[in-house]
Order: sequence, then structure tokens, then C-alpha cells
Amino acid sequence: MIGYVTLGTNDLKAIAPFYDAIAAEMGVGRMMEFDSFIAWGEPGGAAGIALTKPFDGNAASVGNGVMVALQAKDEAQVHRLYEIALANGGTDEGAPGDRGGGFFAGYFRDSEGNKLNAFVMSTPT
Repeated sequence: MIGYVTLGTNDLKAIAPFYDAIAAEMGVGRMMEFDSFIAWGEPGGAAGIALTKPFDGNAASVGNGVMVALQAKDEAQVHRLYEIALANGGTDEGAPGDRGGGFFAGYFRDSEGNKLNAFVMSTPT
């Protein structure tokens, strides 16, 4: 249903390595790049994520209540994505763990405060 998600940035060059590392773990890379915009994903594939300097020229800000959820392959990848995020300037918003109902997730923010999580859902038995 979702084609891609775009987050604002005030310093594209500084924050891009954070997303390069996350994308690499998920098996994708940069698919589109301009001076003020980078998108990660697979052309013709699943939804991707992009960073952009705001078109209106104002400073980028974090949306209150906004979060991007990255679907992991398994719990081990949730842990890896969380650790990659922290190793690349991200901050902890909730270590990986069972959140109930078959939902396993780890939460983190990028260096500009955008909130993300990595999650996996188990199949109900």
C-alpha cells in the first residue's frame, strides 16, 4: 500500500551514512540521489525510505507521533538493525524485545530525531 516514506533532514550528507548502514542490512542501497534528496530501496520493489531537505526552504522538524517501521526478516535482524542504528549515531528509544501479541520490535531515532523501529510479527499458533 505505501510506496515510500520521506523524512526531512537539515544535513543530508551527515545523516546519509546512518541510512546507508540500515539499508545495507536490509539488502538494498541508494536508488535515487540528488543534492537535496536520497532514496533507499529497490526500484520496482517494496516500499523504501527517503530523506530530503524541505522543499519550502524551512528547517526540517520531527513529526510528533510519526514513526517509520522497518519490517525485519526475523528477531536477529531486529537486533542487528537496532545495533547498526546506535553504532551510526542513532539513539535508543526501546531495546529489542517482545511487545506482546507476537510483535517483536526495537525502537531508535536518527541523529535528527526521526523515530524508527525494526519489527517482526510472529505467526499466531
